[in-house]
Amino acid sequence: MPAMKSALSVAIVLAAFAAQGSVTAPNAFKVRLETTKGAIVVDVHRDWAPNGVDRFYELVTSGYYDNAAFFRIRKGTWAQFGIAADPRLAQQWRTKTIPDDPFKGVSNTRGTIAYAFKDPNGRTTQVFINLKDNSATHDKEPFVVFGEVAQGMDVADSLYAEYGEAAGGGIRAGHQDPVFEGGNAYLKNKFPLLDYITTARVMPR
Repeated sequence: MPAMKSALSVAIVLAAFAAQGSVTAPNAFKVRLETTKGAIVVDVHRDWAPNGVDRFYELVTSGYYDNAAFFRIRKGTWAQFGIAADPRLAQQWRTKTIPDDPFKGVSNTRGTIAYAFKDPNGRTTQVFINLKDNSATHDKEPFVVFGEVAQGMDVADSLYAEYGEAAGGGIRAGHQDPVFEGGNAYLKNKFPLLDYITTARVMPR
């Protein structure tokens, strides 16, 4: 019964994603990430990066990030997530890119959050939390910040980081296929100590 319920839930989410068009997010909102180490609350600002925020809002409200792993953590530098737990969802969204947002001077300081990407206009679903001030390297790209951690940086700092790049690496490294193809089943088998987002929800105003 649990397996059937899980399959039905994924099917519903897939259908919802397929039906969705362009989503416009509120100008400002909070997202609560319940994780295996505690809660992280993110303040999201649409004026910083409207395309990125609209996509993030769409993914959060659709349940895309539920049960997603923090699969790439460079200790004391950044913590990355955004490949769906179920490979069917992950593959569906892997190529659904959004246009770049112009850099508006909000730097990649500790606690800010931005999208990972490889190519221009190549952002999709993967985001990272800056665990230190990365502005010297990240602002040049630019990795355009769309939010900042309001609560729970201690939680972000405590996420299991010893696998480093091994559990998928970054988009630019080109080693993420096993994660997209195997989802959480692959990660839990090969990297059992990873931390996860259990739920991601927009908080009521």
